[in-house]
This record gives sequence, C-alpha cells and structure tokens, in this order.
Amino acid sequence: MAVVAPPGRYGVVVVGSGPGGLQTGYGLARLGIDHAVISADEGPGGMFRRLPIFERLISWTKPEAPHAPGTREYELYDHNSLVADEPHWQACVPELMDRTYDVPSRAEMAAALESFVGRTELLVRYGCRWEATRREGDDLVLETSDGEYRARAVVFALGVTTPWTAPIPGLEQATHYVDVRPAREYKGRSVFIVGKRNSAFEIANSLLPWASRIVLASPRPIRTDVLGHSPLRTRYLQPLDEHVRGGFGTSIVDASIERVERTANGFRVDARGTSWDGQLAFDVDEVIAATGFRTPLLDLPELGVATVADGRIPALTAFWESVAAPAVYFAGNATQGSPGLRKQGLSPSNSAVNGFRYNARVLVRHLAEKHFGIEPERPLIPPDELVPHLLRELARAPELWIQKGYLCRIVNRTDDGLSDDGILPLQVFVDEPGPDAVAVAVEMAADGTIYPAVYVRERNRISERPLDPHPLHDYESEPYRRALSQLVGPLLGST
Repeated sequence: MAVVAPPGRYGVVVVGSGPGGLQTGYGLARLGIDHAVISADEGPGGMFRRLPIFERLISWTKPEAPHAPGTREYELYDHNSLVADEPHWQACVPELMDRTYDVPSRAEMAAALESFVGRTELLVRYGCRWEATRREGDDLVLETSDGEYRARAVVFALGVTTPWTAPIPGLEQATHYVDVRPAREYKGRSVFIVGKRNSAFEIANSLLPWASRIVLASPRPIRTDVLGHSPLRTRYLQPLDEHVRGGFGTSIVDASIERVERTANGFRVDARGTSWDGQLAFDVDEVIAATGFRTPLLDLPELGVATVADGRIPALTAFWESVAAPAVYFAGNATQGSPGLRKQGLSPSNSAVNGFRYNARVLVRHLAEKHFGIEPERPLIPPDELVPHLLRELARAPELWIQKGYLCRIVNRTDDGLSDDGILPLQVFVDEPGPDAVAVAVEMAADGTIYPAVYVRERNRISERPLDPHPLHDYESEPYRRALSQLVGPLLGST
C-alpha cells in the first residue's frame, strides 16, 4: 500500500483536515496540483470532533428543498456540506441528518466530512503534527512529527480553535467555554457568562432548564433588529426572549467587566454599564468565559505573520495570504482575517463552513494562477446573454447570497469578447486595476434590506449602482433586465 503524503517537497502543503483543509485539498487535487494534506488529528473533522459543546450547529441544512441535492442551487439550502463540481460528491450532510432539527448535530457533521473524504478519495496524512516553520530560499519548510515538508506555498487550515480569555483581571479563574460541564451539573446554580456572541448564548440556552439564574454581559448591545449584521443567531435566542419579556431568571447586560474575584461561596463580578451609566456587582456560583478563540499560529509570527483582533487572527489579504509573510495562506475559519469591504458594517460569513468553503475555491484558483501558471477557464458570453447571465447569478448564486458584499461575479471585456471571470472577492474588483468589466454582488443595507448591486469598471474608474430590492428576491424580471441593460451599456459599446 502506498504511503500517503510522505515528507518531502510539494507544490503546496495544506495543514489541517477540518472543512477548510478538506475543501482546499479537494480543489488542489482536481486541478492536478502537486500537494500534501497533513493533520495532527486521527481523522477528518477538525473542531467538529469536539465543538460545539452542546452538540448542535447553528447553520442550517434543509434536506427537502425546491432544488435537488447535488445542484448548485441546492447549496443555498445546505449551509454545512462541502462543495464539489461532481453532483454525486455534494450534499453529504442532509443524507446523514435524523431531521430532529433543521441543523445537524456535531456527530452528523463529522460523519459528513468523513463521507466527503471517502467519496472524493482525498488523501490526508493523519497523525502528523506541524511543529515548526522556517524559510529556505523560495521554500517554506514545515517541521512535523513525521519529518520535513517543503513547498512553494503553505495553506494553514487550522481554524480559530485555541481558547482565548479576555484580559480581565481574575477571569483566568473562570471556566472557559471549552471546559463547560454537562448542563445538568449546573442544576440550581447561578451562572455569570462573559460574552454575548454565539458561544455565550449556546451555553445560556442549554443551561436554561437547569440553572437558577443566568447573566450574560459584554460591552456591546445585541442587535436583533438586523440579524444579518448580528453575531447572534436565532438558534440561541430563547435566553434573550426571556430577558426582554421580563423573565427574572435571565439577564442580559451591556457592561464592561472590570474584575472577577473568588469568594468563599463562588465568585464576585464587578461591572460598569456601557449603554447606560452605572456600576453593578454580581455574586454567583459560576463564571464562564465565552470570550472566544484564537488561531494556533505556533511560530508563524516569527516569519512575519501579523495578526488582528487582539492577536487572535492572522491579518490577511483579499486572497487570504498573510499581509507580511509571502506564500503563507490560510483557509477555513481563519479567513475572517480578510474582512473585505465591510460595507454597511456587514461581516462576511468567513467563520462558518457555508462561507469559507467558497473562499477555499477562490484560494485554490489564486494559488494555481500565481504559483503554477494555471489559468482558470474564462468562457466567452454572447453579448445578448450578458444581462440574463448576471441576473441569474444575482437571483441564484449561492456564493453571492452567502458571502453578501464579499464575493462577486465578474465579466470582463477583452479583445475576444465578453469573458466570464467567475467568482472573486469584491474587494479585488474594486481596489485593483483591470480591464473594463462588470461585477454583480448581493448586499445588505444597514437596516437589513437585501438588494442587488452592480459595479462597472471603465478605464479603471468604478461606478457602483444598487438596484431596487424585491420581496421575493426575484431579480430576473423585466424591470431588472432594463436597469442592468442600461448599466452595462458601456461594456457592450452602447449607451
């Protein structure tokens, strides 16, 4: 039997076998790029082997939908499966769900990733731990538990998985999210949770039947009026519902935590209001730090990898390359280090599988072009098909709908005609020079309204035009055809 990805020199090495690493490995294999995927884990799955703590994901998969599993359109209904060009390799998650919920369990998600690896025959060297990194000439060298790997480029698909505790005096004495005990062990306890993002509400929601009192606190208020802009997902809204309706068992406080102290009977938490002026003190049995995670960068900062978000996440270019360490790329959850344009304050879905699976596709294309001279297919579009093509993308493209205001569909004007440049980051289209072209994206306004947007580049000047929203997002009707036809007139050589 052949040895899988032995130490040696490769075009690309991918570190990690979570969904980001697997999606990247699939793309590299399909293009025939010499690569190795290595992982310290004993099998595929990454963080889904242990997180989320209370088993259920927050992103939905709808087994029954208007489109068949395996089609591109179905990806809008399945936010958890990895994506492939072959229909029979797609939609692994819905096949394994017991349909108790419209979100898969952690075990179902891990099983789906194993299924994807089996179907696509991805080769991963498991039990191979990355331990150190250095440069030698044009090569990046990875020292691992199995030996040295050399590559032109390395993709770190490490996730944002190392527990991080905010620098609050005394908070290090608290239980971190990853160490939360089974919910029944909090029976009759008063629990103070530091944080108001998904992990905090996941804990609160799970403890509702058991804890006697729950308090969640962080400086920023919850924005439930615009869920697309809010870090909180509806899956965990029950604690918030109790709070706003005046239930005294759950409190959600906008406050800065000043210190946490151990007492004879538990903890005392001192806090100061942020959206209001006042001081609060809480005497509780338990304190849980739901303050997040960081990317396990090991020695990468010594190679120049810069970070953002209190040092927790690598700072990345629009193509997910370290801003200061060439040929060091990231896939998966860490791609949130490239926030895009953040129009209207909207963050991309880079921290979730549904978003970073598409980032990985774009990353593989970029690696192929930049490091191996492999150009993507750019099919020509007949002029009379340009408007229907772009409207169809606005109405149905999962990449545009899931990565709102982050990814776009581009068509360039070339000497040969109109060339479909595919899906790319909107930031690249807006910030970098290029041929005359049109790009379309789905965007969200500050009030949560979703609308299509059109960008036209003419002589390296960008014009941006939002189109009217539609209650059913039907952008293939006559009013949109007329509006888009007028906007792309310069591209077609007409007015």
